[in-house]
Amino acid sequence: MIATIEETLKASGLSYEQPRPGAFLVRLPGQRKLATMTWLIVGDQALHVEAFFCRQPDENHTEFYRWLLGKNGSMYGVHFALDPEGDVYLVGRVPLEAVSEPEIDRLLGCVLTYADEWFDRALELGFVSSIRREWAWRVKRGESTANLAAFARFADPAN
Repeated sequence: MIATIEETLKASGLSYEQPRPGAFLVRLPGQRKLATMTWLIVGDQALHVEAFFCRQPDENHTEFYRWLLGKNGSMYGVHFALDPEGDVYLVGRVPLEAVSEPEIDRLLGCVLTYADEWFDRALELGFVSSIRREWAWRVKRGESTANLAAFARFADPAN
């Protein structure tokens, strides 16, 4: 099992660490969310998959959580879950007998797709006021707003 995970990660060219036997921390590079750190942890009966998605929302909680729950029904291998502080993770479990190179690749692809494609929308729903304040602060100081460009339609008063 551990060898299968190592071989898959090496073949994919992904960077990873193995801080203890059976636990892999994989860096999935993205476009919108620059990196999604993902744990693959071999348990007694299942492979646990876990990736941080975003911190708990500052605002608009009902719509934010409704949106997350709406996504859960169409997801493969992982789903949205909250930790005790309310931060949002992608988590899943796969029976050890189902773990193979193609399945690991599929799971990591799903984590990357969900984290990367849905990150901006999650920030828009749960952090709009913070994004607007950050935009205004950067403009006032003459700093770049390039990494906030995805939010210009609601953060930039000129739009």
